[in-house]
This record gives sequence, C-alpha cells and structure tokens, in this order.
Amino acid sequence: MSKRNKIIYWAATVWLCAGMAATGVQQLMHLPLEGVHAPPGATGMAALGYPSHLLTLLGIAKLLGVAALLIPRMPQLKEWAYAGFFYLLAGAIWSHVAVGNGAADLFPASLLLLMLVLSWWFRPSERKMAVSPR
Repeated sequence: MSKRNKIIYWAATVWLCAGMAATGVQQLMHLPLEGVHAPPGATGMAALGYPSHLLTLLGIAKLLGVAALLIPRMPQLKEWAYAGFFYLLAGAIWSHVAVGNGAADLFPASLLLLMLVLSWWFRPSERKMAVSPR
C-alpha cells in the first residue's frame, strides 16, 4: 500500500470515527443541539419525526461500529460496520430530504458518507476480508 493511500485511509477513517463517536455519545446522552444544522440529538430526531428512544440504539450502534473499525483484525466485523454506517448515513440523508431540509442539513451526513467511502476504498489489505476462489 502506498504512503498516499495510507494517509487517505487514516485521514478518512479518523474523521469518520470522530464524527460517529461524537454523535453517538450525544445520542446516548439524549442531548439537544438547539440552533445547529442537522442536529443528531433529541431535538433533531424529533424534527425528523423519529421517537427519542431511537437515540439510544443509534448511539450504541455508532460506538460499536467505531470500535469495530479501529481495532485490528476481524475484517468481517469491519465490513458489517461499514455497511451499517452506510445505511445509517444514507437513511439520515434521505430523512432530511424527505422533510424538506436544505443543503446545510444534508452536509454533515453527506460529508461522513464521503469519508466512509474513502475509508472503505483505501483500507489496507489486512483490513479486508479474504476472498476465496471458486
């Protein structure tokens, strides 16, 4: 793996994990973020039409996904984390579109989705699942 690819992988992965961990902790604490675009807390979830008890599930899932991406080995678990984050972020983007939110509300989830794709694409071979020949 080239040095450039390692830098892209780690920069994207750290950014993705920082964003997911920060919003995961916030969701576990059920904190509102008044006046902030795309709030992942209680106020934002209510504005999107979701029940507040969903915050706990999302917070736990995000923190488990971050741990899965950062710990060494276990490539299958990493693939599940990438898939889970993809569906979570795609769902967040779609939720904002569905309620008519503007670009400012779509930006955080879209940026994290971009970081997710970059992290997945540039991940080192030891973090990929082995493909068995048929």
